[in-house]
Amino acid sequence: MVEAGNFARAGEALGLTPSAISRAVARLEARLGVRLFERTPRAVTLTEEGRRFHAQVAPLLNDLADAADNLAGGSLAVRGRVRVNVDPWLARLVLAPRLEAFMARYPELSLELVVRDTLGDLVGQGYDAAVRFGEPEPSALIAEKLLETRIITCAAPSYLARHGTPRHPSDLVHHACLMFRDPAAGLPFPFWFQRGSETMAVKVRERLVLNDLATKLAATIAGYGVAQSVAFGLEPYLESGALVQVLSEWSDERYPLYAYHASRRHVPPRVRAFLDFVKECLAAPKRRPGTSQRKSRI
Repeated sequence: MVEAGNFARAGEALGLTPSAISRAVARLEARLGVRLFERTPRAVTLTEEGRRFHAQVAPLLNDLADAADNLAGGSLAVRGRVRVNVDPWLARLVLAPRLEAFMARYPELSLELVVRDTLGDLVGQGYDAAVRFGEPEPSALIAEKLLETRIITCAAPSYLARHGTPRHPSDLVHHACLMFRDPAAGLPFPFWFQRGSETMAVKVRERLVLNDLATKLAATIAGYGVAQSVAFGLEPYLESGALVQVLSEWSDERYPLYAYHASRRHVPPRVRAFLDFVKECLAAPKRRPGTSQRKSRI
């Protein structure tokens, strides 16, 4: 019901009528003595008490489903539904081009890929796992580091031909720079540079601020200006010459990618299959979808 968003979709998923779902929820609310859902003509949402209750019971329900799979002989089978929270950059540039092969490998698996800017409440919001860039916040979740990628500065050849190539980070005050708004802080990420143990921040002009990474990448390739990005996922654009790295000697900063799942003794096969798929994607040669294989934080 929480994932479905209304009684009709929950009924479809469970093979019950909306009225049957509504009566079951009403009986549960009467037994608990609290209102779990706010009901409107357009949607059904959790109350504060409902959110707390769901956060407590969701792990138990998942464990019950896993136990049922084990008893049915499915301890090694990859089946059922997996709902994952994924970073937009990773989802669009790395995972999406390979999803067809993953789904074909596991015909009994249903995947819901939720692309969003923040981790949020993994358990309370009904996610089985998450894959996010950045250092993990303190929590009871299991966090597994998948890789560390460099933060690089880049621009299109057309932009550099018109405005010249910056030779020092301080030169960027004279350049057009593309900024990305931090979804957590609500402010643009600063232009930050590291060379060995030396670090420096540059106050660039905020003429173009974006909150969508794909749009920022497209604007950079189109030649608007200079941008900073995680290097992972940009390899095809750098190899093809669509983008050129600048200030490469100032790119020693590293940014991690983590996988998260609930703190349980055993990871369900369906969740492990997805996490293994992510690791395969990270290890695969990087190429743009639709191009031939080569040999060798926008």
